[in-house]
Amino acid sequence: MKISVQEADFDVNSALAELRGRCAQVGAVACFLGTVRDMNESRDVAVLTLEHYPGMTERALKRVALEAKNRWPVAGVTIIHRIGALYPTDQIVLVAVASAHRHDALEACTFMMDYLKTHAPFWKKETDPEGLACWVDACESDAAARSRWFADFDSPAASKIEQ
Repeated sequence: MKISVQEADFDVNSALAELRGRCAQVGAVACFLGTVRDMNESRDVAVLTLEHYPGMTERALKRVALEAKNRWPVAGVTIIHRIGALYPTDQIVLVAVASAHRHDALEACTFMMDYLKTHAPFWKKETDPEGLACWVDACESDAAARSRWFADFDSPAASKIEQ
């Protein structure tokens, strides 16, 4: 398992090659690459600033990766999440999962992204071209996506990951 929270950009091909090297016996690697949009809810975005709580964030990412490994036969996980000032088209996050079969890899990848979008300890601030900034909350569609993994956000399974 590789978990990284960093300001520096990352090379997707290198990250996937490293994961495949650690998990040569698998038949599937699924990944999600998130990038900065130039618009959010009809509002232009000039810069997206991501903040986090060092230590807490890495522990949260590790816990969700371990939960994915408990739910599916996952051979390896890579999560790279950037912080700091990011601009439209910049890479924000890579979640990659290696497994024997595509279904397990895809499900585990989706599970982790649904968690990251709603409960990982990151704070996002969007600034428009005029310099007006606002903090961004998780949207309802992200919460709905996460609810398929946890029927009740206060369930013991959900709070186990949050700890």
